Amino acid sequence: MNMVHRYHRHHFLVVPYPVMGHINPALQFSKRLRSMGARVTLLTTLHMHRRISTTIPSTPGLSILPFSDGHDSGFTGSTTSELSLYLSDFRRRGTEFVTNLILSNAKQSNPFTCVVYTLLQTWAAEVARGFHIPTALLWIQPATVFNIFYHYFHEYGGYIDGKTTDPSSYNEAIELPGLAPSLVLAPRDMPAFLLQSSEFSPVMFPLFEEQFRFLDMETKPATVLLNTFEELEANALRAVDDKLNLNMMTIGPLIPSAYLDGGDRPNNDDDYIEWLESQADKSVVYVSFGSVFVVCKKQMEEIARALLDCGRPFLWVIRETVKVKEEELLSCMEEVEMKAKIVKWCSQVEVLSHRSLGCFVTHCGWNSVMESMVSGVVMVGLPQGVEQRTNAKLIEDVWKTGVRVDHCVNGEGIVEADEIVRCLDMVMRNGEKGSELRKNAETWKCLGREAVKEGGSSDRNLITFLHGVGEKCVLNQGF
Repeated sequence: MNMVHRYHRHHFLVVPYPVMGHINPALQFSKRLRSMGARVTLLTTLHMHRRISTTIPSTPGLSILPFSDGHDSGFTGSTTSELSLYLSDFRRRGTEFVTNLILSNAKQSNPFTCVVYTLLQTWAAEVARGFHIPTALLWIQPATVFNIFYHYFHEYGGYIDGKTTDPSSYNEAIELPGLAPSLVLAPRDMPAFLLQSSEFSPVMFPLFEEQFRFLDMETKPATVLLNTFEELEANALRAVDDKLNLNMMTIGPLIPSAYLDGGDRPNNDDDYIEWLESQADKSVVYVSFGSVFVVCKKQMEEIARALLDCGRPFLWVIRETVKVKEEELLSCMEEVEMKAKIVKWCSQVEVLSHRSLGCFVTHCGWNSVMESMVSGVVMVGLPQGVEQRTNAKLIEDVWKTGVRVDHCVNGEGIVEADEIVRCLDMVMRNGEKGSELRKNAETWKCLGREAVKEGGSSDRNLITFLHGVGEKCVLNQGF
């Protein structure tokens, strides 16, 4: 069915938090809306606009609109007080900008028909509510994590806190409604912001609490769009009952369409692609920890030693950061550069979909997990924070597409090289375990791609969402 003109009256305002982990899925969501005929304005900061504008081809009907958050060279604060101040200022500036944007578009007879926002951007939904514009939350973490947070803020908070703060119960199972039968959570598997030991919990916890309080205040079922697919998280999706006033809709995986439907991919002349072409099928270990987390030097040394000891070719993304000084470079960097390919950036989806990839050593950020799943690549998880420990647990125990390192092997919280080598050997060898993981990875790859094809579960949900927005949209938005 040709949808190009069916939803041309829709005009979406998409407001992601200004980090790549939010912007990437929001951008893919925006492109999918555009492919179905809707117009989309994606809002981001001046700093992030400069980062992404040169890599995104111009698309008619899709505008990427920058505004100033007061940190046009990027937010570089590292303390909780600095983050708290930034978020408060960001909310104030964003509220003012979005209010004026909605008013100006209405005056130009180009009103927004829906505002879609990601985590931490509840203020954008509050502005939309003031103008009677429908809203939807784009949840950029797995449905299982939504389930955990939802039940925490609805009667299970004290129960979870008791398990995570009492040393005598730290290894006991945390039982919540709707978890997959094979998923038994311990405190070490919980989202970091629910643990008092997390450095940024005092700042981030209230924002998650605000998010779920806002959803509870909706007079009609609140729409939550999830970057996952029904087949992957059926239990978690069923756990939040209809009576809880939520309309949960899976629309993922939110991955560039060229890597989902077998279409033409962009030509890339970067030398890392040439290097990958020179490697044998399923032989390369790919290592990346996302666009935010900075791995400490001691952990980097252990990772480097493990990669050298495992004896396999590896491609390692080591980002440039203002915090890295010359004397902090790896002691074995010369040996690493002789035996591997080190890059500051790469197209991750392109790398993961390359025939030479054997496994992905990842921080288990949800975008990375989704990209690995739809590429059929097995994973070694070194989760760092946020919801990544829960993701790693799902990878290992529910979907069985990878293994998770044992963080308890070192009293300093550093995963030692021998443990990383153990995990690499497990997923890369052709033994029973490795074969099972690769078979499972291929199964989820097929299911994820089917979900977004015409008639697939995520495709149907997106059509249902667009149709519902059309019914909710009030032409007179109170101007």
